[in-house]
Amino acid sequence: MADSRDEPLVLGIETSCDETGVGIVRGTTLLADAIASSVDEHARFGGVVPEVASRAHLEAMVPTIERALKEAGVSARDLDGIAVTAGPGLAGALLVGVSAAKAYAYALGKPLYGVNHLASHICVDQLEHGKLPEPTMALLVSGGHSSLLLSSDITSDVRPMGATIDDAAGEAFDKIARVLNLGFPGGPVIDRYAREGDPNAITFPRGLTGPRDPAYDFSFSGLKTSVARWIEAKRNAGEDVPVRDVSASFQEAVVDVLTRKAVRACKDEGVDHLMIGGGVAANSRLRALAQERCEAAGIRLRVPRPKLCTDNGAMVAALGAEMVARNRAASDWDLSADSSLPVTDPHVPGQAHTQAHAHSHDHVHEVSKDNLYS
Repeated sequence: MADSRDEPLVLGIETSCDETGVGIVRGTTLLADAIASSVDEHARFGGVVPEVASRAHLEAMVPTIERALKEAGVSARDLDGIAVTAGPGLAGALLVGVSAAKAYAYALGKPLYGVNHLASHICVDQLEHGKLPEPTMALLVSGGHSSLLLSSDITSDVRPMGATIDDAAGEAFDKIARVLNLGFPGGPVIDRYAREGDPNAITFPRGLTGPRDPAYDFSFSGLKTSVARWIEAKRNAGEDVPVRDVSASFQEAVVDVLTRKAVRACKDEGVDHLMIGGGVAANSRLRALAQERCEAAGIRLRVPRPKLCTDNGAMVAALGAEMVARNRAASDWDLSADSSLPVTDPHVPGQAHTQAHAHSHDHVHEVSKDNLYS
């Protein structure tokens, strides 16, 4: 049996939104997952403010990295590489993470890997359930994304099957929570209220589920409007709004569409595994309905524990470790943040270095042969 110490030891930095995440992974084993959240600073605005998020990342970066190294019980000198979310996400927030990753990689003389946020959400499942089967169907659901992706190689081949054409599922949760005066973020609080409500109390629309609609695309804007108007009508009539029933019925409409389309995609593509990731994957009803429908269809469901579903550094480290293990080309020093980085680019390799020479990482050591980090 191979010594686990022979597996790549990688530090990952995630700053695409309001979480400063730093993870350390050895192969597919999670050693540390340190997070500093600025969610409380955004709550009074009812959503994430990019400038506030960027400043919070700047303040939290070094302490969070140091905390992760201490938790993992490793030295920065021991790392085999540093991975960072290069996109998609908020431009300013991404820049903080990319700049920090460059600084640490340069000082340490280690290879740098700019990776894709969405591909990282898929790869994090390896930390929980072992190597991803190839191909894997992934349903990613968060505040900014609702996507169906088919991956035959998480480091090089991720194909979009479908995506949201308007509001993402997480965004819809936030907006309905705001209408119900439940606060921000909306996902956890609606999930909590929905557990005491009747999911069949109110029939809300299921977007893009007609016979002529795109099979794998999502739309939650119409649902959001329908729920908001229903609530407004109740209030205008002087009636109490049944918050628990509204939460349960709205949530059911969302997860019904998500799971129905994901299972259909698996069947159509002949894929017997479905992975669900992203912040909304922590939703209890989504997990339960997905399990029920996957079992009925003979599909194996893989969902990481809730903490690994939300944005975190562990997922970035997981994908970085896979890049090192498969000898993918490291990124160049001119790596930049790309707020709209397509999911078809799981990582951003250096332009001047082929995959065949990736293992040498000469572009790093030409610049910094010594360990400058103390």
